[in-house]
This record gives sequence, structure tokens and C-alpha cells, in this order.
Amino acid sequence: MPGRIIFLNGTSSSGKSSIARELLRVLDEPYFHMPVDSFHAMRSRREIPADDLPGVLHRTWRGFHRAVAGMAAAGNNVVVDHVLSEEWRLRDCLELFPARDVVLVGVRCPLPELRRREEARGDRPAGLAARQFEQVHSHGVYDIECDTAANSAADCAGRISAFLTRQTSPTAFERLRGTPRPDGGPAGAR
Repeated sequence: MPGRIIFLNGTSSSGKSSIARELLRVLDEPYFHMPVDSFHAMRSRREIPADDLPGVLHRTWRGFHRAVAGMAAAGNNVVVDHVLSEEWRLRDCLELFPARDVVLVGVRCPLPELRRREEARGDRPAGLAARQFEQVHSHGVYDIECDTAANSAADCAGRISAFLTRQTSPTAFERLRGTPRPDGGPAGAR
């Protein structure tokens, strides 16, 4: 049996990692938290030429998706901390993850609060969340959404945990797979 994937999607500084930590604390079954930031942190600290950076980042994201898919295929439950700020990332995940086993969670936060958090963190490029803001939720379909400006990470985790017991079908991933791409092909196809 494949594992379940709780897929937290939101901008940088939206609270995904905080929710993931709370989920690991409250969920009854074992889960692995797989944040994409951890994959970026594994890369050597060598300076990457600007022309090479897009390719390096693309390969990192693709490898991350395949690692998540592999963990779930081996029967592990996974909490994914992700930023769907480019359409290809969603398409890649739709192809790789078993749609019925994915709970897609929209992690939302108003832009002024994102700016405040980003500045307080000091470990993100200024304006990163603002650059991601419009695209990250543009697919528009979720199983459940959380507003981290109005609710604590613990409250969001509690809502997600409660949702798992009453999850319905089709899942957001199943619905998104049925949505045609802008180029006319099915969502899950390349």
C-alpha cells in the first residue's frame, strides 16, 4: 500500500514548516516531513554561475519530487512542504504521486504578513514571497485550506488531522489530473 502524502503548498514564509512540525506531533501514524528546503540545503555551497542556476534548481526540484514519490511508493506517509510557484512543478507531481493518496493543503497568508515574516526571518531574499504570491495558488483546487495569519500552526494541523478522517473523493489531485493544461494536453501529461 502506498503511503499518504499531505502536500502543504504555500509561499515562502507562509507557515508550511510550522504546520508540518505540528502534524508530526498530532498524527497517530508515523509521517516523514520532507521540505524542499532540505534538498536545497544538501547541495554543496560552491558558487553556481548565474547561467547554470536555473538548470541546477530545476533538477533539484525534479529530484525532490521523485524522492517524495519513492518514499510514498515504499509505504511511508509523507508531509511535503512545497512551493508550486511554477506550473511544471504541479504537472510533475501530478504525474508522479498517486492522486487518491494525496491531500493537497493550501497554506495561505496575506501579503503584508508574509512581508513581515520574511523580514523577521532574515534568511530569505527580500520579496521572495511577493514574487511567489500570485502563482502559488493559481491552480485553485485544494482538499483543505489554512490561513496562518488567522490560525496557529497547531490549529491548522488539527484541522488537517480532522480532515484526514473524513476525506472525500475525488481528491484535489484527482480533479487537477482531469483539468487540461494551457497547451491543450491533459494535466498529468507532458
